Amino acid sequence: MNQHRETIAILDFGSQYGQLIARRVRENNVYSKIYRPDIEIERLAEDGVAGIILSGGPASVYADNAPKTDPRIFELGVPVLGICYGMQLATSMLGAHIKPAKSREYGRAKITVKDSSDLFNAVNEETTVWMSHGDQIDAVPAGFDILASTESCPYAAVRNSKMKFYGVQFHPEVTHTPEGMEILRNFLYNICGCEGSWKMQDFAEEAIEAVRQKVGDDTVICGLSGGVDSAVVAALLHKAIGDQLVCIFVDNGLLRNHEREGVETMFRGHFKINLHVVDWSKQFLAKLKGVVDPQKKRKIIGGEFIEAFKSEACKIQNAKFLAQGTLYPDVIESGSKDGNLAANIKLHHNVGGLPEQLGFDLVEPLRDLFKDEVRKLGEILGLPEDMVWRHPFPGPGLAVRVLGEVTEEKLRVVRDADEILINEIKAAGLYRKVSQTLAVLVPVETVGVMGDERTYENVIAVRSVDTTDFMTADFSRIPYETLSLISSRIINEVRGVNRVVYDISSKPPSTIEWE
Repeated sequence: MNQHRETIAILDFGSQYGQLIARRVRENNVYSKIYRPDIEIERLAEDGVAGIILSGGPASVYADNAPKTDPRIFELGVPVLGICYGMQLATSMLGAHIKPAKSREYGRAKITVKDSSDLFNAVNEETTVWMSHGDQIDAVPAGFDILASTESCPYAAVRNSKMKFYGVQFHPEVTHTPEGMEILRNFLYNICGCEGSWKMQDFAEEAIEAVRQKVGDDTVICGLSGGVDSAVVAALLHKAIGDQLVCIFVDNGLLRNHEREGVETMFRGHFKINLHVVDWSKQFLAKLKGVVDPQKKRKIIGGEFIEAFKSEACKIQNAKFLAQGTLYPDVIESGSKDGNLAANIKLHHNVGGLPEQLGFDLVEPLRDLFKDEVRKLGEILGLPEDMVWRHPFPGPGLAVRVLGEVTEEKLRVVRDADEILINEIKAAGLYRKVSQTLAVLVPVETVGVMGDERTYENVIAVRSVDTTDFMTADFSRIPYETLSLISSRIINEVRGVNRVVYDISSKPPSTIEWE
């Protein structure tokens, strides 16, 4: 799908910021793709890359097992930008000497720009950057120019014009480098000559055409969960192949209030999609009876989902393909023929091991996109705002928000509390500002007073987090007035609850979900 696009190849040496680099490039309307560092140069040439970025990484270039890349990257004739480890590796390949720094730099540092002709064009002469390195360049051979330096790092940025190589010892992709986007923009536009023509509308048109080419006249089954990813997949496939798409929604009895009705109204009513609803709630709850271990719950739910899905999928004639909401963070590019390592693809919880069991071919139209890009695509495809910007919801549903054994009564309590919580967060104008908000039923009864009587009833924990990547998260600073209203309504309106607590832990060490 990207043959006619200008593409920036990112060779990932194990950097914690590898995906962030890719996102920053795309934010400049330039398509980016992450590859393993041992990618064949022929593959990069086939993909028609306009430039290459070598990411950072935890290794030392002089270590025996340090990741390397093909030195022929400099023969492709496209500009190369090395970041941190990527800079050290590339410069060492071009004859520079790398050694441990006298003082390891970590955190914010001031650099002095010595040459602002290209990479540092329109960047302040003194600027703050984010450093994270123990090694650095000790000496460079002839042909290198120093572009910037710090007090302890004389080669903070270098250039080799003949090889079209640029290197920075710091991380321009992180927000802690305030002018980092300007530096990346200079590389993309001034040095690589990119036009910035990559738009989500173009992606939508290309993806639709690619689905039509792959599917032909066959039928595609799509597992709907009610979440953003599966909803966008279904909307895109319906635009591409119309009635050849059949969606299956499994009601596992672990859904939020009005979830099933909302999916039916949206996809049957609005999109006119052929939707099969499988009510498997009794089977799920029967299998979960007496189970308290979170991992056992997940395994039971995953196994039952496959049984429920198979029971309906087997009835659908001429089904050859199964659509899956794999996103780009789930995929690691490699030099393999198909462009990915299957072992490194996280299977969408809705389809699990179904492709192998049912003999389907996979359709993964979102596998080149990040989560925020999926939301943009959803808007272009006409999905309503409520669905596009919906907070994440776990695959096992409310089973992991009812701590301990899952029962109908406990599900009722957490459903009603969740509905009040989300409604009040929306009413306060906070839903799009926070990243994920949830209610958890804690298996503890506490003493309370209602009227003139003492009560021993349940505790609801409210959790709300702010995050950009869901790898790290901090608790949301929800105004006390809103928290007070949420607590009051839950205690007064949800039978069986007499206490509400607010979770103020961060991730790590805590997770976002409680189980």
